[in-house]
Amino acid sequence: LEGVFPVLFHFLLKLTKTPQEKNTKQMSPSPPPLVNDPSWPLGVRLYQALRSDPGSVNTLFSPLLLASSLEALSEGSAGKTAEQIRELLKPSSGSKEAVGDLLSVALKSFVKANGTSFQVHTSSGVFTKQAAVGQAFAKKIQSRFRLQHWTLGKGDAKADLRQLREWAEAALGGKEGAPLEAEIKAKAGAMVLTNALHFKGLWELSEENADRRTFLGKKYTKVTMMHRSGRYRFHEDVDNMVQVLEVPLWGGRASLVLLLPFHVENLARLDKLLTPALLSKWLERTAVTRVALSLPKANISSSLCLQKQLTSLGLSDAWDQKAADFSGMSDKSKGKLHLGGALHWASLELGPTAGKEDADLEEENTERPKLFYADHPFIIFVRDDTTGALLLMGALDSVEGELLHDEL
Repeated sequence: LEGVFPVLFHFLLKLTKTPQEKNTKQMSPSPPPLVNDPSWPLGVRLYQALRSDPGSVNTLFSPLLLASSLEALSEGSAGKTAEQIRELLKPSSGSKEAVGDLLSVALKSFVKANGTSFQVHTSSGVFTKQAAVGQAFAKKIQSRFRLQHWTLGKGDAKADLRQLREWAEAALGGKEGAPLEAEIKAKAGAMVLTNALHFKGLWELSEENADRRTFLGKKYTKVTMMHRSGRYRFHEDVDNMVQVLEVPLWGGRASLVLLLPFHVENLARLDKLLTPALLSKWLERTAVTRVALSLPKANISSSLCLQKQLTSLGLSDAWDQKAADFSGMSDKSKGKLHLGGALHWASLELGPTAGKEDADLEEENTERPKLFYADHPFIIFVRDDTTGALLLMGALDSVEGELLHDEL
Protein backbone atom coordinates (compact mmCIF):
# COMPACT_ATOMS: atom_id res chain seq x y z
CA LEU A 1 0.00 0.00 0.00
CA GLU A 2 3.02 2.25 -0.40
CA GLY A 3 1.98 5.64 -1.67
CA VAL A 4 -1.71 5.28 -0.76
CA PHE A 5 -1.67 7.22 2.53
CA PRO A 6 0.23 10.23 1.12
CA VAL A 7 -2.37 10.39 -1.63
CA LEU A 8 -5.21 10.35 0.91
CA PHE A 9 -3.48 13.05 2.95
CA HIS A 10 -3.07 15.20 -0.15
CA PHE A 11 -6.75 14.71 -1.03
CA LEU A 12 -7.95 15.68 2.47
CA LEU A 13 -5.64 18.66 2.51
CA LYS A 14 -7.10 19.81 -0.78
CA LEU A 15 -10.60 19.57 0.71
CA THR A 16 -9.56 21.65 3.72
CA LYS A 17 -8.05 24.36 1.54
CA THR A 18 -11.15 24.49 -0.68
CA PRO A 19 -14.12 24.40 1.67
CA GLN A 20 -16.61 25.83 -0.82
CA GLU A 21 -17.85 22.86 -2.81
CA LYS A 22 -20.87 22.25 -4.91
CA ASN A 23 -23.87 21.00 -3.03
CA THR A 24 -25.73 17.90 -4.05
CA LYS A 25 -29.32 18.22 -5.13
CA GLN A 26 -31.80 18.15 -2.26
CA MET A 27 -32.38 14.60 -1.12
CA SER A 28 -35.50 13.05 -2.63
CA PRO A 29 -38.01 11.30 -0.35
CA SER A 30 -37.17 7.73 0.55
CA PRO A 31 -38.58 5.21 -1.96
CA PRO A 32 -40.84 2.33 -0.88
CA PRO A 33 -39.18 -0.33 1.33
CA LEU A 34 -37.13 -2.68 -0.83
CA VAL A 35 -38.45 -5.75 1.00
CA ASN A 36 -41.83 -5.10 -0.69
CA ASP A 37 -40.35 -5.23 -4.18
CA PRO A 38 -39.78 -8.55 -6.03
CA SER A 39 -36.72 -7.32 -7.92
CA TRP A 40 -34.59 -7.05 -4.74
CA PRO A 41 -34.81 -10.63 -3.39
CA LEU A 42 -34.35 -12.00 -6.91
CA GLY A 43 -31.40 -9.66 -7.44
CA VAL A 44 -29.62 -10.57 -4.20
CA ARG A 45 -30.13 -14.33 -4.62
CA LEU A 46 -29.05 -14.32 -8.26
CA TYR A 47 -26.05 -12.09 -7.46
CA GLN A 48 -24.85 -14.55 -4.81
CA ALA A 49 -25.39 -17.50 -7.16
CA LEU A 50 -23.32 -15.77 -9.83
CA ARG A 51 -20.60 -14.73 -7.39
CA SER A 52 -20.22 -18.28 -6.08
CA ASP A 53 -18.26 -18.89 -9.28
CA PRO A 54 -14.61 -18.03 -8.45
CA GLY A 55 -14.17 -16.69 -11.99
CA SER A 56 -16.92 -14.11 -11.63
CA VAL A 57 -15.48 -10.62 -12.24
CA ASN A 58 -17.34 -7.31 -12.68
CA THR A 59 -20.74 -8.99 -12.46
CA LEU A 60 -23.67 -6.87 -13.66
CA PHE A 61 -27.34 -7.55 -14.45
CA SER A 62 -30.80 -5.97 -14.25
CA PRO A 63 -33.06 -7.63 -11.66
CA LEU A 64 -36.01 -5.52 -12.83
CA LEU A 65 -35.75 -6.64 -16.46
CA LEU A 66 -35.23 -10.29 -15.56
CA ALA A 67 -38.03 -10.33 -12.96
CA SER A 68 -40.44 -8.66 -15.40
CA SER A 69 -39.65 -11.13 -18.17
CA LEU A 70 -40.04 -14.13 -15.85
CA GLU A 71 -43.35 -12.75 -14.58
CA ALA A 72 -44.52 -12.34 -18.18
CA LEU A 73 -43.81 -16.03 -18.82
CA SER A 74 -45.45 -17.01 -15.54
CA GLU A 75 -48.72 -15.45 -16.70
CA GLY A 76 -48.71 -17.99 -19.52
CA SER A 77 -47.71 -20.90 -17.31
CA ALA A 78 -49.55 -23.31 -15.05
CA GLY A 79 -49.00 -26.01 -12.45
CA LYS A 80 -45.57 -26.52 -10.93
CA THR A 81 -43.90 -24.29 -13.53
CA ALA A 82 -46.03 -21.32 -12.41
CA GLU A 83 -45.44 -22.14 -8.72
CA GLN A 84 -41.66 -22.15 -9.16
CA ILE A 85 -41.63 -18.79 -10.94
CA ARG A 86 -43.93 -17.24 -8.33
CA GLU A 87 -41.69 -18.53 -5.52
CA LEU A 88 -38.63 -17.04 -7.23
CA LEU A 89 -40.31 -13.62 -7.50
CA LYS A 90 -41.94 -13.54 -4.05
CA PRO A 91 -41.13 -10.31 -2.14
CA SER A 92 -39.25 -10.74 1.15
CA SER A 93 -42.09 -9.09 3.11
CA GLY A 94 -44.71 -11.47 1.73
CA SER A 95 -46.58 -8.46 0.28
CA LYS A 96 -49.99 -9.42 -1.08
CA GLU A 97 -49.87 -6.84 -3.86
CA ALA A 98 -49.78 -8.58 -7.23
CA VAL A 99 -46.17 -9.09 -8.36
CA GLY A 100 -47.10 -8.51 -11.99
CA ASP A 101 -48.68 -5.15 -11.20
CA LEU A 102 -45.63 -4.05 -9.17
CA LEU A 103 -43.22 -4.97 -11.95
CA SER A 104 -45.36 -3.47 -14.72
CA VAL A 105 -45.59 -0.14 -12.88
CA ALA A 106 -41.85 -0.16 -12.15
CA LEU A 107 -41.01 -0.79 -15.80
CA LYS A 108 -43.19 2.10 -16.95
CA SER A 109 -41.60 4.39 -14.35
CA PHE A 110 -38.12 3.33 -15.48
CA VAL A 111 -38.85 3.98 -19.17
CA LYS A 112 -40.52 7.32 -18.40
CA ALA A 113 -37.45 8.48 -16.46
CA ASN A 114 -35.09 7.92 -19.42
CA GLY A 115 -33.36 11.22 -20.20
CA THR A 116 -34.00 12.70 -16.75
CA SER A 117 -31.82 10.90 -14.19
CA PHE A 118 -30.09 8.69 -16.73
CA GLN A 119 -29.74 7.72 -20.37
CA VAL A 120 -30.58 4.14 -21.17
CA HIS A 121 -30.87 1.69 -24.07
CA THR A 122 -32.85 -1.40 -23.17
CA SER A 123 -34.94 -4.20 -24.56
CA SER A 124 -36.37 -7.57 -23.52
CA GLY A 125 -37.41 -10.42 -25.78
CA VAL A 126 -38.54 -14.01 -25.92
CA PHE A 127 -37.32 -15.95 -28.96
CA THR A 128 -39.10 -19.14 -29.94
CA LYS A 129 -37.79 -22.01 -32.08
CA GLN A 130 -40.38 -23.70 -34.29
CA ALA A 131 -43.12 -22.79 -31.85
CA ALA A 132 -46.14 -20.52 -32.01
CA VAL A 133 -47.12 -18.00 -29.35
CA GLY A 134 -50.70 -16.82 -29.26
CA GLN A 135 -51.16 -13.35 -30.75
CA ALA A 136 -53.22 -12.12 -27.82
CA PHE A 137 -50.61 -13.33 -25.32
CA ALA A 138 -47.76 -11.75 -27.32
CA LYS A 139 -49.58 -8.40 -27.31
CA LYS A 140 -50.26 -8.69 -23.59
CA ILE A 141 -46.63 -9.27 -22.56
CA GLN A 142 -45.43 -6.54 -24.91
CA SER A 143 -47.86 -4.01 -23.43
CA ARG A 144 -47.55 -5.07 -19.80
CA PHE A 145 -43.87 -6.03 -19.53
CA ARG A 146 -42.25 -4.67 -22.70
CA LEU A 147 -41.34 -8.25 -23.64
CA GLN A 148 -41.34 -8.63 -27.39
CA HIS A 149 -41.81 -11.96 -29.16
CA TRP A 150 -39.32 -12.96 -31.87
CA THR A 151 -38.75 -16.15 -33.82
CA LEU A 152 -35.41 -17.86 -34.31
CA GLY A 153 -34.51 -18.84 -37.86
CA LYS A 154 -34.27 -22.36 -39.23
CA GLY A 155 -30.47 -22.45 -38.90
CA ASP A 156 -28.30 -24.37 -36.45
CA ALA A 157 -27.11 -23.39 -32.96
CA LYS A 158 -24.41 -21.05 -34.34
CA ALA A 159 -26.97 -19.21 -36.46
CA ASP A 160 -29.29 -18.89 -33.44
CA LEU A 161 -26.51 -17.44 -31.28
CA ARG A 162 -25.52 -15.02 -34.02
CA GLN A 163 -29.12 -13.79 -34.27
CA LEU A 164 -29.30 -13.33 -30.50
CA ARG A 165 -26.02 -11.40 -30.41
CA GLU A 166 -27.19 -9.10 -33.19
CA TRP A 167 -30.39 -8.47 -31.25
CA ALA A 168 -28.37 -7.59 -28.13
CA GLU A 169 -26.12 -5.16 -30.00
CA ALA A 170 -29.17 -3.33 -31.38
CA ALA A 171 -30.80 -3.31 -27.93
CA LEU A 172 -27.64 -1.79 -26.37
CA GLY A 173 -27.79 1.14 -28.77
CA GLY A 174 -25.22 -0.24 -31.19
CA LYS A 175 -22.69 -1.00 -28.47
CA GLU A 176 -21.17 -4.45 -28.59
CA GLY A 177 -21.74 -6.35 -25.35
CA ALA A 178 -19.16 -8.37 -23.47
CA PRO A 179 -18.35 -11.72 -25.14
CA LEU A 180 -21.00 -14.30 -24.36
CA GLU A 181 -19.57 -17.65 -23.35
CA ALA A 182 -22.66 -19.72 -24.00
CA GLU A 183 -23.93 -22.37 -26.35
CA ILE A 184 -27.61 -22.30 -27.18
CA LYS A 185 -29.09 -25.54 -28.50
CA ALA A 186 -32.70 -24.64 -29.06
CA LYS A 187 -34.92 -27.62 -29.81
CA ALA A 188 -38.35 -27.32 -31.39
CA GLY A 189 -40.57 -25.60 -28.83
CA ALA A 190 -37.69 -23.86 -27.04
CA MET A 191 -37.94 -20.28 -25.76
CA VAL A 192 -34.87 -18.13 -25.18
CA LEU A 193 -35.40 -15.24 -22.78
CA THR A 194 -33.22 -12.19 -23.49
CA ASN A 195 -32.60 -8.92 -21.64
CA ALA A 196 -30.21 -6.11 -22.56
CA LEU A 197 -29.51 -2.81 -20.79
CA HIS A 198 -26.94 -0.03 -21.22
CA PHE A 199 -27.10 2.56 -18.42
CA LYS A 200 -25.42 5.95 -18.10
CA GLY A 201 -26.30 7.94 -14.98
CA LEU A 202 -26.53 11.73 -14.97
CA TRP A 203 -24.83 13.16 -11.92
CA GLU A 204 -22.47 15.90 -10.80
CA LEU A 205 -19.03 14.34 -11.26
CA SER A 206 -16.93 16.23 -13.81
CA GLU A 207 -13.57 15.99 -15.59
CA GLU A 208 -12.36 19.05 -13.67
CA ASN A 209 -12.14 17.09 -10.41
CA ALA A 210 -10.31 14.00 -11.66
CA ASP A 211 -6.75 12.72 -11.49
CA ARG A 212 -4.74 9.52 -11.85
CA ARG A 213 -4.73 7.11 -8.92
CA THR A 214 -4.28 3.38 -8.26
CA PHE A 215 -7.26 1.00 -8.09
CA LEU A 216 -6.47 -1.89 -5.75
CA GLY A 217 -8.61 -4.64 -7.23
CA LYS A 218 -7.95 -8.10 -8.62
CA LYS A 219 -5.29 -6.25 -10.54
CA TYR A 220 -3.58 -3.06 -9.41
CA THR A 221 -4.11 -0.54 -12.20
CA LYS A 222 -3.63 3.18 -12.81
CA VAL A 223 -7.07 4.71 -13.37
CA THR A 224 -8.84 8.05 -13.54
CA MET A 225 -10.33 8.80 -10.14
CA MET A 226 -13.20 11.31 -9.94
CA HIS A 227 -13.72 13.43 -6.81
CA ARG A 228 -16.57 15.43 -5.37
CA SER A 229 -17.65 16.77 -1.99
CA GLY A 230 -21.29 17.17 -1.03
CA ARG A 231 -24.14 16.01 1.15
CA TYR A 232 -25.21 12.40 0.66
CA ARG A 233 -27.08 9.74 2.57
CA PHE A 234 -24.34 7.79 4.33
CA HIS A 235 -23.97 5.02 6.92
CA GLU A 236 -21.05 3.13 8.44
CA ASP A 237 -21.67 -0.36 9.78
CA VAL A 238 -18.71 -0.86 12.09
CA ASP A 239 -19.61 -4.45 12.96
CA ASN A 240 -19.67 -5.54 9.32
CA MET A 241 -16.94 -3.09 8.29
CA VAL A 242 -18.80 -1.55 5.37
CA GLN A 243 -19.70 1.96 4.23
CA VAL A 244 -23.07 2.57 2.59
CA LEU A 245 -23.46 5.58 0.31
CA GLU A 246 -26.48 6.73 -1.67
CA VAL A 247 -25.76 9.10 -4.57
CA PRO A 248 -28.89 10.67 -6.11
CA LEU A 249 -28.96 11.10 -9.88
CA TRP A 250 -30.41 14.18 -11.53
CA GLY A 251 -34.14 14.70 -11.41
CA GLY A 252 -34.58 12.53 -8.32
CA ARG A 253 -35.78 9.54 -10.33
CA ALA A 254 -32.93 7.16 -9.51
CA SER A 255 -30.03 6.68 -7.10
CA LEU A 256 -26.70 4.92 -7.08
CA VAL A 257 -26.16 2.88 -3.90
CA LEU A 258 -22.59 1.78 -3.15
CA LEU A 259 -21.28 -0.72 -0.58
CA LEU A 260 -17.57 -0.30 0.15
CA PRO A 261 -15.56 -2.45 2.60
CA PHE A 262 -13.59 -0.48 5.18
CA HIS A 263 -10.31 -2.02 4.02
CA VAL A 264 -8.77 -3.27 0.79
CA GLU A 265 -10.14 -6.78 0.23
CA ASN A 266 -11.97 -8.80 -2.39
CA LEU A 267 -15.76 -8.90 -2.12
CA ALA A 268 -16.20 -12.53 -1.01
CA ARG A 269 -16.97 -11.57 2.61
CA LEU A 270 -19.42 -8.81 1.69
CA ASP A 271 -21.10 -10.92 -1.02
CA LYS A 272 -22.01 -13.57 1.57
CA LEU A 273 -23.40 -10.99 4.01
CA LEU A 274 -26.03 -9.63 1.66
CA THR A 275 -29.72 -10.16 2.34
CA PRO A 276 -32.66 -7.92 1.40
CA ALA A 277 -33.33 -7.40 5.12
CA LEU A 278 -29.77 -6.25 5.84
CA LEU A 279 -29.73 -3.97 2.80
CA SER A 280 -33.04 -2.48 3.91
CA LYS A 281 -31.63 -1.87 7.41
CA TRP A 282 -28.52 -0.20 6.03
CA LEU A 283 -30.53 2.11 3.79
CA GLU A 284 -32.91 3.01 6.61
CA ARG A 285 -29.95 4.01 8.77
CA THR A 286 -28.37 6.31 6.21
CA ALA A 287 -28.40 9.98 7.19
CA VAL A 288 -27.54 13.09 5.19
CA THR A 289 -23.84 13.58 5.82
CA ARG A 290 -20.98 15.64 4.41
CA VAL A 291 -19.00 13.23 2.28
CA ALA A 292 -15.84 13.45 0.16
CA LEU A 293 -16.52 11.00 -2.63
CA SER A 294 -13.88 9.44 -4.88
CA LEU A 295 -14.90 6.96 -7.59
CA PRO A 296 -12.94 5.37 -10.43
CA LYS A 297 -13.96 6.10 -14.00
CA ALA A 298 -15.00 2.69 -15.32
CA ASN A 299 -17.25 0.80 -17.69
CA ILE A 300 -18.77 -2.38 -16.29
CA SER A 301 -19.97 -4.81 -18.93
CA SER A 302 -21.34 -8.30 -18.45
CA SER A 303 -22.89 -11.02 -20.63
CA LEU A 304 -24.49 -13.92 -18.81
CA CYS A 305 -26.19 -17.24 -19.46
CA LEU A 306 -28.43 -17.70 -16.42
CA GLN A 307 -29.84 -21.22 -16.77
CA LYS A 308 -27.50 -22.77 -14.19
CA GLN A 309 -28.13 -20.06 -11.58
CA LEU A 310 -31.91 -19.89 -12.06
CA THR A 311 -32.10 -23.69 -11.78
CA SER A 312 -30.14 -23.56 -8.52
CA LEU A 313 -32.68 -21.02 -7.20
CA GLY A 314 -35.56 -23.43 -7.76
CA LEU A 315 -36.62 -22.82 -11.36
CA SER A 316 -36.23 -26.38 -12.60
CA ASP A 317 -39.33 -27.53 -14.50
CA ALA A 318 -39.29 -24.65 -17.00
CA TRP A 319 -36.21 -26.09 -18.77
CA ASP A 320 -37.57 -29.62 -19.04
CA GLN A 321 -39.52 -30.19 -22.25
CA LYS A 322 -41.59 -32.90 -20.57
CA ALA A 323 -42.26 -31.08 -17.28
CA ALA A 324 -42.65 -27.45 -18.42
CA ASP A 325 -46.20 -26.12 -18.59
CA PHE A 326 -46.57 -22.95 -20.64
CA SER A 327 -49.99 -23.94 -21.91
CA GLY A 328 -51.33 -20.41 -21.44
CA MET A 329 -49.00 -19.09 -24.14
CA SER A 330 -49.94 -21.35 -27.03
CA ASP A 331 -51.59 -24.63 -27.92
CA LYS A 332 -50.19 -24.74 -31.46
CA SER A 333 -46.46 -25.28 -30.93
CA LYS A 334 -44.55 -27.83 -32.97
CA GLY A 335 -42.66 -28.94 -29.86
CA LYS A 336 -43.76 -28.53 -26.27
CA LEU A 337 -42.92 -25.01 -25.07
CA HIS A 338 -40.04 -24.85 -22.58
CA LEU A 339 -37.17 -22.55 -21.70
CA GLY A 340 -34.05 -23.20 -23.76
CA GLY A 341 -31.95 -20.30 -22.44
CA ALA A 342 -31.88 -17.05 -20.45
CA LEU A 343 -29.32 -14.59 -21.81
CA HIS A 344 -28.54 -11.28 -20.18
CA TRP A 345 -26.42 -8.35 -21.39
CA ALA A 346 -25.77 -5.33 -19.17
CA SER A 347 -23.37 -2.39 -19.14
CA LEU A 348 -22.94 0.60 -16.83
CA GLU A 349 -20.88 3.73 -17.39
CA LEU A 350 -19.25 5.26 -14.32
CA GLY A 351 -17.93 8.46 -15.79
CA PRO A 352 -17.92 12.25 -15.43
CA THR A 353 -21.36 13.24 -16.65
CA ALA A 354 -22.82 16.52 -15.39
CA GLY A 355 -26.58 16.77 -15.03
CA LYS A 356 -28.78 19.28 -16.81
CA GLU A 357 -29.07 21.45 -13.69
CA ASP A 358 -25.33 21.69 -13.06
CA ALA A 359 -25.32 25.49 -13.21
CA ASP A 360 -27.96 25.75 -10.49
CA LEU A 361 -25.95 24.00 -7.77
CA GLU A 362 -25.42 25.99 -4.60
CA GLU A 363 -22.11 26.27 -2.79
CA GLU A 364 -21.69 24.54 0.56
CA ASN A 365 -18.97 24.31 3.16
CA THR A 366 -17.89 20.67 3.43
CA GLU A 367 -15.02 20.88 5.90
CA ARG A 368 -14.14 17.67 7.74
CA PRO A 369 -16.27 15.35 5.58
CA LYS A 370 -16.55 11.61 5.85
CA LEU A 371 -14.25 9.98 3.31
CA PHE A 372 -15.70 7.50 0.79
CA TYR A 373 -12.59 6.57 -1.17
CA ALA A 374 -13.50 3.76 -3.59
CA ASP A 375 -10.01 2.69 -4.67
CA HIS A 376 -10.83 -0.99 -4.08
CA PRO A 377 -13.70 -3.36 -5.05
CA PHE A 378 -17.27 -2.36 -4.19
CA ILE A 379 -20.86 -3.47 -4.81
CA ILE A 380 -23.15 -1.23 -6.82
CA PHE A 381 -26.94 -0.88 -7.11
CA VAL A 382 -29.06 1.42 -9.25
CA ARG A 383 -32.51 1.97 -7.75
CA ASP A 384 -35.64 3.57 -9.19
CA ASP A 385 -36.54 6.11 -6.52
CA THR A 386 -40.20 6.35 -7.54
CA THR A 387 -41.05 2.67 -7.17
CA GLY A 388 -38.01 1.33 -5.27
CA ALA A 389 -37.30 -1.27 -7.98
CA LEU A 390 -33.74 -2.53 -8.49
CA LEU A 391 -32.67 -1.48 -12.00
CA LEU A 392 -29.10 -2.80 -11.82
CA MET A 393 -26.94 -4.78 -9.42
CA GLY A 394 -23.31 -5.71 -9.74
CA ALA A 395 -19.75 -5.51 -8.50
CA LEU A 396 -16.66 -3.65 -9.61
CA ASP A 397 -13.72 -6.00 -8.97
CA SER A 398 -11.21 -4.45 -11.34
CA VAL A 399 -10.79 -1.43 -13.60
CA GLU A 400 -8.99 -1.38 -16.92
CA GLY A 401 -5.80 0.63 -16.84
CA GLU A 402 -2.01 0.50 -16.78
CA LEU A 403 -1.18 -2.74 -14.98
CA LEU A 404 0.98 -2.53 -11.85
CA HIS A 405 0.72 -6.00 -10.26
CA ASP A 406 -1.86 -8.61 -9.25
CA GLU A 407 -3.01 -8.60 -5.66
CA LEU A 408 -6.59 -9.58 -4.73
